[in-house]
Amino acid sequence: MSARDISFWVCSAWQEEKAKPQVAGSDLILSIGGDGTILRAARAAVPHAVPIVGINLGNLGFMTELKATEALDKLPRLLGGEGWIEERAMLEAEKVPQGKAFHALNDVFVGRRSSARLVSIEAKIDGEVLTTYRADGVIVATATGSTSYLLAAGGPILYPQAKEILLKPLCSHLTLDKTLVLPQEAVIQLKVTTSHEAMLSLDGQVESPLRSGDEVRVKLSSYVARFLRVQPRTYFYGSLASRLRGKVS
Repeated sequence: MSARDISFWVCSAWQEEKAKPQVAGSDLILSIGGDGTILRAARAAVPHAVPIVGINLGNLGFMTELKATEALDKLPRLLGGEGWIEERAMLEAEKVPQGKAFHALNDVFVGRRSSARLVSIEAKIDGEVLTTYRADGVIVATATGSTSYLLAAGGPILYPQAKEILLKPLCSHLTLDKTLVLPQEAVIQLKVTTSHEAMLSLDGQVESPLRSGDEVRVKLSSYVARFLRVQPRTYFYGSLASRLRGKVS
């Protein structure tokens, strides 16, 4: 690194708040791990538009760019200016009445926490009541999240740069159970009624408790996650089937 006159810093992906001040002055983030590590890196990068290169040490690696075995060969090319930038939509979730905003790359989940009992979630789209779900919870997902938790719940797959928002209930009882594909301008309001523990979860990694009567508003974030790629721009379609089978090519 010193021969290339490159300065660097190192931080655990599990220390997002510690990483944030250092991200501000950085030109590139190397995320070494799996997709979960990238999710943490993407949140740490908000509000800065620092691109991320994922080096896969995990299994699927839907978002990673390089395998560990090829990193030393291809990283100099990326550092030398090769590649292209892929931008992916993120979500902004705000707890009401607390008013604190959170950001997520994959998805926002509102639902039960530990008790195996359904919660009631009134869903509004742009102020219009859609339905009241009685379910384990509701997932609001981006295109990136469409190949994660939402996919496991039976949702559709969107191409990575899509900006549409996906809304899907989990294990709904006698209510609407289909996935809705919403426009990027949509504002989703989810109001919880429950007699037991409920939560707001971001990317399946950050949890915040919800009380009965709390509301979560979800919309497309004004920030995006940026990834530096050397693969062809059509890489997603060529690798989708093999990654779904758990084989990283």
